[in-house]
Amino acid sequence: MNRHILTPEVQRYLTEQEQRTPTAMALQKSPFPAVSPAELAQQLDSRQRCRKKLPLWYGTPGIYYPEKLSIEQASSQVAARHKATLIPEGSKVIDLTGGFGVDTLFFAQRAKAVTHCDTNAALSQIAGYNASVLGVANSTFIAGDGIGHVQHLPVNTFNVAYIDPSRRVEQRKVFRLEDCVPDVVAIQHELLRSVSTVIIKSAPLLDIAAALQVLEHVSTVHIVSTGNECKELLFVMDRGHTGEPHLIATALTVDTTALFTFTPSEEQMANPTYGYPAGYLYEPDAALLKSGAFKLVSTRYGLKKIHRHTHLYTAGEPRTDFMGKIFRVTDVMGYGDFKKSKAAWRGNVSTRNFPLKAEALRKRHRIGESSDRQLFFCTGLNDELLVIFASKC
Repeated sequence: MNRHILTPEVQRYLTEQEQRTPTAMALQKSPFPAVSPAELAQQLDSRQRCRKKLPLWYGTPGIYYPEKLSIEQASSQVAARHKATLIPEGSKVIDLTGGFGVDTLFFAQRAKAVTHCDTNAALSQIAGYNASVLGVANSTFIAGDGIGHVQHLPVNTFNVAYIDPSRRVEQRKVFRLEDCVPDVVAIQHELLRSVSTVIIKSAPLLDIAAALQVLEHVSTVHIVSTGNECKELLFVMDRGHTGEPHLIATALTVDTTALFTFTPSEEQMANPTYGYPAGYLYEPDAALLKSGAFKLVSTRYGLKKIHRHTHLYTAGEPRTDFMGKIFRVTDVMGYGDFKKSKAAWRGNVSTRNFPLKAEALRKRHRIGESSDRQLFFCTGLNDELLVIFASKC
């Protein structure tokens, strides 16, 4: 840390220059002898990235920002706040891969004590400093290997271990748990010997079923989305747990949390109904789609599925408790008739179980943009290609 960055004049300068691009700042001579242009640009860049993702940090004077990769890899504030609800109140938590310290801060609001570990000594120092600025008093920061630390302590020193293994290995992205660093599959038994609960964060692209094949004692899997984008998967492993896990699709906004909980056997046994699109069209949230509850969406909400492999649903009446978007169907047309039509189409284009991608359809049919109409290209009940015209409720 260059503590000259924290002086009032440098902090005031960064606030005044907030609308500038970091590149322009990096190319300009620094007005401060002890702070380089590159350091000013880094602070500006990371601060700008926190504006929406981490508003608590952004809105707190005196925060020291790390390089942008650390901000990119950090949990969003909305996701971290929800993640903290998985921590029993009054527990002792160790964050084995603490990073910028976002999860640590929210864990600390429920836990008795939290230990933040990171092998990056500079990042550990930054996280510890920012915790003091943010008023976190029950956290300890260790610049070192968290796994080695917890294994050298008496069993059950901590109740919960949280780990977010790195998915960047030798400049490439990986997604399988076995390919991440550390390999949580290889060390899962050692971790569960040390703590009773282990929470593993993984990328949203990870195959849930494949992960459940290699992880043991998984009690719940949380599939978390914000803004209809799946952001992370959380595998909660409880020492001694047997039986199938509960999958919890979780759609977060700043003010609300929507949940859809089920077991794999419930989805397997569900018997959905099917129907032609009419009245209202239901598009599941990204977390619900990732969870794989394709049949249960029909039975739980009383909706008809458009097609076995088309994950759109329909009903004559609106269901305001639905986890996802609801549209009013204004027209339905066969794709063959759509191709023959000479009309000038406008609307947002989406595809579900359709041979062409949205961008290819937009170019092929010269479909203009529109904010108040949605065109869904999909496969219908009898395997016919359909175009559903809809407006958002």
